Amino acid sequence: MYHPSKIRNVAIIAHIDHGKTTLVDSLLKQAHIFRDNEKIQERAMDSNDQERERGITIFAKQTCIYFDDFKINIIDTPGHADFSGEVERILGMVNSVLLLVDAQEGPMPQTRFVLMKSLRMGLKPIVIINKVDRPHADPDRVLNETFDLFSELGATDEQLDFAFCYASGLSGFAKKNLEDPHVDMRPLLELIVDKVPAPSGDPAEPFLMQVTTVGFDDYVGRLVCGRVLQGSITKGQQLLHITASEQKKSNVTRIQGALGLEMVEMEKAGVGDIVTIAGFPQATIGDTLCDPTNPVLLPPITLDAPTVSVDISVNNSPFVGRSGQHITMNKIRDRLEKEKRSNISLGITMDSGDQDKITVAGRGELHLAVLIEQMRREGYEFSISKPKVITREEVGTVMEPMERVHVEVPEEYSGSIIEQLSKRKGEMQSLETTPEGITRMVFVIPMRGLIGYRNEFLTMTRGLGVLTSIFEGYAPWKGNIGGKNRGALISGCPGAASAYALWNLQDRGTMFIAPGDNVYEGMVVGEHSRENDLIVNPIKGKQLTNVRAAGSDENITLTPPIKLTLEQAIDYIRDDEYVEITPDTIRLRKKLLTENDRKRQDRKK
Repeated sequence: MYHPSKIRNVAIIAHIDHGKTTLVDSLLKQAHIFRDNEKIQERAMDSNDQERERGITIFAKQTCIYFDDFKINIIDTPGHADFSGEVERILGMVNSVLLLVDAQEGPMPQTRFVLMKSLRMGLKPIVIINKVDRPHADPDRVLNETFDLFSELGATDEQLDFAFCYASGLSGFAKKNLEDPHVDMRPLLELIVDKVPAPSGDPAEPFLMQVTTVGFDDYVGRLVCGRVLQGSITKGQQLLHITASEQKKSNVTRIQGALGLEMVEMEKAGVGDIVTIAGFPQATIGDTLCDPTNPVLLPPITLDAPTVSVDISVNNSPFVGRSGQHITMNKIRDRLEKEKRSNISLGITMDSGDQDKITVAGRGELHLAVLIEQMRREGYEFSISKPKVITREEVGTVMEPMERVHVEVPEEYSGSIIEQLSKRKGEMQSLETTPEGITRMVFVIPMRGLIGYRNEFLTMTRGLGVLTSIFEGYAPWKGNIGGKNRGALISGCPGAASAYALWNLQDRGTMFIAPGDNVYEGMVVGEHSRENDLIVNPIKGKQLTNVRAAGSDENITLTPPIKLTLEQAIDYIRDDEYVEITPDTIRLRKKLLTENDRKRQDRKK
């Protein structure tokens, strides 16, 4: 067990894709955590399937390395604004943060958010200008921009005097001055040891810890993770589990700590150690674990409220149960109850007056999409509604969530982007064009104005534009915002889609299905080129006769259909449409009236 003076706890924070996980890869390799013949994959900390597929960090994860005679606990945090709840919890476990900033892009929206949280908690960040070996890197400019951001966010004089270094996570080097040679990561590790404060807390005091994250193990059950605030803990020791409403004694059945990518069992842990403990089946995030002789209830962990929600209901389409194992509302409800216990940044509401739906609220569409995708992979089948923003009332005024949107596009597209965002009630805050012909713009726009816009943005900029957003705050309701100006092509009959029918429908709009795909009545099979919905027959076959005529055997050339991803489908639907989620398919359909809907309509009449 290390003395607290020899422990350093840091979190790595940055905007998405600025190189946090790649930097951790280099630190792990140079700390000789792995065997010489061990094969290590890139972004080793991104262990979740969705993280690897999406190329982003979703869940905060801990690792530990040893440098000289110091133990350094490093926590890799998400870079996307939708998962900021993970970042907020983790910051309470560490004594400093490593703020990564891309040497070309400079501070970005998420950089602002995570830095603001760190400064408000009194942490003094260490700035790392990453990717300095890239051709267009401009580390001096980026360092000045980062200082300006510190000042803008109200940093104290002590925080403004931050330590910094230059690095390349991919190439595996860090250096204190630009002129220094490229060697290894030692300058960064020395900076961490010198500038990060040691954990506070008296090892002689009774044990105290607050639960920051929770997990589950098939053999030992609920696992709770946190930093030891004072005292020490041994395997088999009895602790008091305290919540706002009750106290309960339990014995510690397992203590685990991180070493590289593995969790190793420990017999004892002390002040400053970040440990995972088993033996507390009811513990959840924010609860206190302490010595029974010294009961202490720590303040609860508070997070920013969710801003967008969707309704989850059973799948009542004709194809229900074809691929999903869990299709009933009871199964869906149990799964969401389990999620509610471990993920406090999600809001899950079950309306006792309407048993047909469950409302799930999160920080953004991606935040919700990760949960939905995880349930889909677990064999659940259900329907989700169009996302809705969560408003609140202040002094009789309806307030809605606003987003600060950063747009980066080639100059020729800037005019149309400005026009579109203005129609969606966006207010421009700044505009600049670089010598390379890239226009950068900042807007403040209602969150509901962005729902369904990202796909349109990528289409308009031919994939060359970058749009990032972060929660700005609440503002008075901005009035009506025009929605999608294209209708849907809706199947009027069930069956298998035919190439001949789709060939004839191509002139009507864009198709979402391919020949041979099964369809049902009410299923959305494409986007109409006009504003109205259109009932079509996608299964119609060519009329066959025994008479051959010139031109009767025309070649059927089909445009490849658009296969919507989960996020695109959630963005795309309108108020009267649902996304049908199954383990192997994502479909869109028009809303079917349930018995409760009919009763409500009858009462209105």
